[in-house]
Amino acid sequence: MKFKNRNLREIGEMIVGDMDYFPYRSSSYITQFFEDCDLDFVHDGSTRRVWAAERMAELLDEPQSMANTLPDRFVHVLQVLMHKSDAEDNDQDRTLALELLNKPLSREGFEAFYGEDDLLYIRHIGTKTVSTITNPHRPFTPNEVKKREQLTEYLDKCSEDELIEEVLLPLFRQLGYHRITAAGHKDKALEYGKDIWMRFVLPTQHVLYFGIQAKKGKLDSAGVTKSSNANIAEIYNQVLMMLGHEIFDPETSKRVLVDHAFIVAGGEITKQARNWLGGKLDASKRSQILFMDREDILNLYTVSNLPLPEGAVPKPKDIFDDDIPF
Repeated sequence: MKFKNRNLREIGEMIVGDMDYFPYRSSSYITQFFEDCDLDFVHDGSTRRVWAAERMAELLDEPQSMANTLPDRFVHVLQVLMHKSDAEDNDQDRTLALELLNKPLSREGFEAFYGEDDLLYIRHIGTKTVSTITNPHRPFTPNEVKKREQLTEYLDKCSEDELIEEVLLPLFRQLGYHRITAAGHKDKALEYGKDIWMRFVLPTQHVLYFGIQAKKGKLDSAGVTKSSNANIAEIYNQVLMMLGHEIFDPETSKRVLVDHAFIVAGGEITKQARNWLGGKLDASKRSQILFMDREDILNLYTVSNLPLPEGAVPKPKDIFDDDIPF
């Protein structure tokens, strides 16, 4: 995607604070601003507004998550730029700053607005499509790569319950699912093949119900599996139970069937395992199965800007850990 140079220059002037209602930023503070945006851009001492406009042009060159939207990292920079905590004294609600931002955006067919959560959102004027920042296939920043590596280490050592409680529940809440309920593993008889059930409300206000069967390790279709892996045949009956057993939704006071079943693995789900399960299920049930493996979890967790689970955050090194002679 390309913006006209004039519009990029105006956005660059807002970033460096050469426009009214935006805080002034010197060279070091421009670098700090982009650090707050999880970007490793370092100002090189050149003309501030030109340099900032060039960096925004680079972000516009990144792939879009869907048609009529802006690239994720471009949107994220504008969200940080327009955060209400940076409001100037003469524009406490940032209305005037928003008007200035919408001038270059509107020339490109977009408009910015504040949501009920006071965060900035951008939509395409013609189609009303809102740009999101949760594309799991976009390029990752160095900080996001590091975070992804730490989460990978955590998935290698966590238990199945920790996978559910510390990773999957926060992730699905962040993705917009509601009434997320974990069955737990204390009483297997109460699970009916579901580790989690949840609901998702469509824009039409129709409600879909989802069940999740989670396994810690790799899912394969081998005749004999390693202790850290699970065989797809082991969860075949659990999936049937999940799709056939009713759940009670206290918000509607009704018993409902699960519309779709997620099979989630903290490791890889092999192609053979997916094909084996597809061959066992009839066509109607096959369309109800959704797979999510480690790669999906890592990508979604990273772009959703969730904090790492407590066990994944490295502890500060204790000075007494070293053998220091006294």
